[in-house]
Amino acid sequence: MKVRIGFGLGVRSRTNDGERLDDLLDGLEKHRFDSLWLSERIGGESPDPVVGMAYAAGRTQKLKFGTSVMVLPGRNPVLVAKALATLDRLSNGRLLPAVGLGVADPREQQGFGVERGERAAWFDEALPLIRRLWTEDAVTHHGERFHLDEVTVRPKPVQDPIEVWLGGRAPAELRRVGRLGDGWLPSFCTPDDVAGGRTTIEEAADRAGRVIDPEHYGALVPYARGGLPDVITEAVAARRPGVDPTAIVPSGFDALRHHLERFVDAGASKFVVVPVQEPDDWGAELEELAAAVLPLQS
Repeated sequence: MKVRIGFGLGVRSRTNDGERLDDLLDGLEKHRFDSLWLSERIGGESPDPVVGMAYAAGRTQKLKFGTSVMVLPGRNPVLVAKALATLDRLSNGRLLPAVGLGVADPREQQGFGVERGERAAWFDEALPLIRRLWTEDAVTHHGERFHLDEVTVRPKPVQDPIEVWLGGRAPAELRRVGRLGDGWLPSFCTPDDVAGGRTTIEEAADRAGRVIDPEHYGALVPYARGGLPDVITEAVAARRPGVDPTAIVPSGFDALRHHLERFVDAGASKFVVVPVQEPDDWGAELEELAAAVLPLQS
């Protein structure tokens, strides 16, 4: 099993100017982290993920980059297919898209123009359509929301196919991964969550006549250098009532390494580690982080 460790900027990230992002990208490539992952939040300080990925593609040579996650409901699938295919081609196949429905926040949903109850149906129609636009020369589709006649998207991506990852822990979200996804990257989860979720996903995939690569299970893992800030403890309590916050957010690099090892034992192998508080100096942070966790990569 190939363990890969990427690095993520959460929705509270303040790495949104060229100098700080350059320092981060240079450090990730220097230490040979697998990838950079950018989150989407319209009202947050974090950069737009697609623009940020394009910037990363131009700054680096080997680092891969992904979205954690890119929101599909509210976006035109033809234009999404075009933008991501172009980015994959310009980066020589380094794109790692993870997509989702978006946070359940009325202010965010206003920005995307999709009612909360409509998001799942939009997503379920858009994602298969995007896949077709990446692989077929002329796509005809007449669904509930999108109507296309002989539409072509070029250039085609380098990756054939582009593998799309999904998140989520709710039963409906797990079944969607099995029906539509190529991999699973949940957040706010424990190793036990991954073990149980994998079973549900594989059952759903089997019913849909699909197979999920056994190496396409992972987790987005937040970490703290010291004690957990109150805002993070409160966030974990809101998302996972009754769960010990340290079971979700390990404190210290040694604890993070042991936490990742437990995920590997549960069957996960692809990880995105995310600092809950960003350092002033990316160089020093990545030096310590790399020494602690990158030996797990195989």
